[in-house]
Amino acid sequence: MTMGKRTQAAALEVRLLREGIIESKHIVQAVVCDDKGRVLSVAGNSETATFVRSALKPFQAIAVTSTGTLERYNLSDKDLAIITSSHKGTIEQVRQAFNILWRADVDPTALQCPIPEGKHSRLEYNCSGKHAGMLAVCQLCNWSLNNYLQRKHPVQQLILSKVSELLRMPAEEFISVHDDCGAPTYLMQLAHMASLYAHLAARSNLDMERIVRAMTHHPVMVAGVGEFDTELMRLAPGEVVSKAGAEGVQCIGRLGEGMGLAIKVMDGAKRAKYAVAIHLLQQLGWISPSVAEALSEKFMNLGKYKRLEVVGELSIL
Repeated sequence: MTMGKRTQAAALEVRLLREGIIESKHIVQAVVCDDKGRVLSVAGNSETATFVRSALKPFQAIAVTSTGTLERYNLSDKDLAIITSSHKGTIEQVRQAFNILWRADVDPTALQCPIPEGKHSRLEYNCSGKHAGMLAVCQLCNWSLNNYLQRKHPVQQLILSKVSELLRMPAEEFISVHDDCGAPTYLMQLAHMASLYAHLAARSNLDMERIVRAMTHHPVMVAGVGEFDTELMRLAPGEVVSKAGAEGVQCIGRLGEGMGLAIKVMDGAKRAKYAVAIHLLQQLGWISPSVAEALSEKFMNLGKYKRLEVVGELSIL
């Protein structure tokens, strides 16, 4: 990835207003990049580093699309969508994750993600689709199933090689840690995240095309009814691809234009990242006013007495 000189601008601020009076504030940084890695606009510091968390899932899915796993096990776009997902554990979503394992002839006991509190199966965990995809790749490639989450396992090395190739960075430069589900995730600059989503949105190869098609055609699989990613892609079909990450991370790609947006709420607040995403999508012209209004009603008006307000803009470079 090509990075220019250090770029900074004023950060964004999200305010929680109770009957018009400020009660809380969140500081947010954001960056827009193209698929060549160029920073186009910024709020805060484009070089701020944080863990990409579940916003990495569409790129972890490249292990499935690039190895022939989809074709060998006759997996559908719906299966691919659940592989990219942070789902709610609905019956439909759980069945979709199970379908991947069934078609690949992998026993569900091979899953190493946690069992959610109060639930009975690892399939109900929000990352079970991603784990099922990794196991299907291992089954196809005759790689061991019992240690597929280890950083040095071939499936994790394959994922890392694909990410490093997209960003044109040596794989050994990435700092890897374990996400809550046990799979590796990476420390990245916001500009790196935005550039990844620019690649995804540009659909510059068959892997990106398949992943975008799956996510945008089956948005309910990606998160769930009422969740931000699902509602955004449902309301703006064919316009954007969206994936949240924990601790205030949100990434969005502008389809057809090869641009990506990465957002980080510095205190990790989920409510603030959605407010900023709506605010910036409006500024960028990536969604229509009617879509912005519908999203604002759900994600910025928090009740009879509370609402969120975003102060600040992206600075165009």
